[in-house]
Order: sequence, then structure tokens, then C-alpha cells
Amino acid sequence: MASILEIKGLNKKYDDNQAEHVVIENMNFELEEKEFLCILGPSGCGKTTLLRCIAGFEKYEGEIKVKGEVCKNPGTDRIMVFQDFNQLFPWKTVEQNIIYPLKLAGIKNKHELNEICDDVLSKVKLSDYNKYYPHQLSGGMKQRVAIAKALALKPEIILMDEPFAALDAMTRNNLQRELQIISEKENCTFIFITHNIQEAIVLGSRIMVMASGGKIVVDEKNQLQKPITPASVGYGEMWERMHDALY
Repeated sequence: MASILEIKGLNKKYDDNQAEHVVIENMNFELEEKEFLCILGPSGCGKTTLLRCIAGFEKYEGEIKVKGEVCKNPGTDRIMVFQDFNQLFPWKTVEQNIIYPLKLAGIKNKHELNEICDDVLSKVKLSDYNKYYPHQLSGGMKQRVAIAKALALKPEIILMDEPFAALDAMTRNNLQRELQIISEKENCTFIFITHNIQEAIVLGSRIMVMASGGKIVVDEKNQLQKPITPASVGYGEMWERMHDALY
């Protein structure tokens, strides 16, 4: 399978008044089309910074390519879903939140816009909520809308920065199952940051563990048979490997 993402010699540092802080140093890896990469790592190791560099939100040294094209600025081929529930415009309905970036991308036909909106809302099980406003939705529903909004633009890569971290356990488990189904059906690649080892194993077709300085200490294909639960054969051994790499 072809590589959709190539990262070569990636370096990212921040300067404050006191000293220079290196967040990522000489990172190199490739990602294949339709992979679901889950990234684990301690706070401050550069996980979010990596996503922001790929998304084009940060200046960096080195090279990031999507389908052979160098990425220096944001683009609709890379869409980010954040942890924050307030990533939707509060004055727009669910439908309007999804349609707005489509209009910015150049789609003007009203029938086409409505068709895309209906399609992605059905994928996240929110078909009956298109006229609702964000304040009328639960946290889990807001995250579903954010995922639908990302899917609507048909990006090459969806970047997800701990999108389920603030949800209760039941909602989180439900969204994990739904995202797994979506990832299997969509022609899209996912990079998903989490602090939860179980979440990484359940969702990821590939799991990476990062350490300080953006160092990759584990990069492993997930060979467990899906759907994965803690009772799955090999789950315990994989969990232990990831835990040992983290701690």
C-alpha cells in the first residue's frame, strides 16, 4: 500500500525568554493509506505539536509531505478534530456548522450541500439533529458533529487530538465503536492521540509510543483480531508492552 504521509527530519522548537525548548528532534516515519495510527506518550513529548505541524498550524524544520506534496500551510486534505467541545460555531445549527466549511471549499450547490450534510450526519448517527444548536447537544454529540464536519470535506487525513478524553466512560466506548466502523468504511487515514492504552489498542491498526523530544520508542502494527476487547487473545501482552514503553 502506498505511503500517504512522509515525515523526514522533522524538528520543532520554541523559544522563550530564557532558553530554546526542543519539542521534536529529527523525527522520521511514513504512514500508509487507510492506516489508523494511535499515538501514546507522556504530556509534553510532542504529540499535539506533531499533529499541528502536519495540519500546517506550526512552522517547522524538515519535511512533511501528503501524497508527495509538501505541507507548510493548512488545507482541506488534513482536518483536525480537537478535544474541546467548543469547536463548533455556537450561533450556527449542526447543519450550518457542517455546510459552512464546504461553502468555503467552493461548493455552492444547495442540493449537493444538503446531500453531503445528510450523509455525514447519518454516519455519526445524528440524522435527526441537523437543526439543533451546539448548546442543545451533549459533549459526545458535539464530538460526533465535529467528526461529521471533518468527514464532509473528504480529507486525506483526519487528525484527532484526544477527542474522547473529556467524555464519560460509556459515551467514550460508544464513540470508539462508531469511529472504528467509520474508519473501516471511509477512504481516509486517521492519526489519533490518546493517553489511554486500551483506547489505542481498540482503535489503532498501528500504535506508536513517543518519548521526550518526539522520540519514537515503539512503532507496532496491531495484529489483534477486531473487534478488540481486554479479553481478546494477545491483548494483555500488547497492553504490557505499551505500558512498559510509557512508564
